[in-house]
Amino acid sequence: MINRSDSRAREQVLVTVDLVIFTVREDRLQVLLIERGQPPFEGRLALPGGYIRVGERLDAAALRELQEETGVDGSQLHLEQLRTYGDPERDPRGRVITVAYLALTPDMPVARAGTDARSADWRPVDQVLQEEAGLAFDHDVILREALERARSQLEYTTVASAFCIEPFTIADLRCVYEVVWGFKLDPSNFRRKVTRTDGFVEPTGEHRVQELGRPAALYRRGTARLLSPPLLRSSEVAHSQLSTAALR
Repeated sequence: MINRSDSRAREQVLVTVDLVIFTVREDRLQVLLIERGQPPFEGRLALPGGYIRVGERLDAAALRELQEETGVDGSQLHLEQLRTYGDPERDPRGRVITVAYLALTPDMPVARAGTDARSADWRPVDQVLQEEAGLAFDHDVILREALERARSQLEYTTVASAFCIEPFTIADLRCVYEVVWGFKLDPSNFRRKVTRTDGFVEPTGEHRVQELGRPAALYRRGTARLLSPPLLRSSEVAHSQLSTAALR
């Protein structure tokens, strides 16, 4: 017989999904945030998300929230599950476990607010992480971990091309790495590594006319999903430092 007063008794748990949606706008890594229009944390910035509906799968809920918050078909984007956050104190309304998703997308249009938000807007990630007020719930933690996941993904996978609108140049792709990693890369070294990695990018045979210099070759996403060898941040920093030292 179950003792209802037993501290080990089951508690009611609600499940939500939260979305960390990254894009590159104006040569900066930006994240979609909403201003909450109701308690708790009314008026605070937060990641878009919402409760799971009855009978709804997690991935379907994430796609629905993405559609509702941005008007974008998430099936065409890079969307992956980040991890689950279940601290008992993360939501003042009760025990709420959230499954966070990471979405990577090319330059997005102006955001639109969902049903429970006053506004929605793209904001530079570096500025958001420096603001004293912080995000609602534990969304600061989720955002930081999503940022590190995105940075790591660029080292070992070809996901950087998900930020590029096809066709793109090698310089466009390099800009993604520089924006997400937060430091400049040597153009020649980057081009050599990208073009020598099988399946990373595929040439279209076309070129983009530029204001200065020769026309730039255009590429599309290749068939590879993993980078072999990986494009490591540590080696790129070292190469950049050596190049700088050689110029002194």
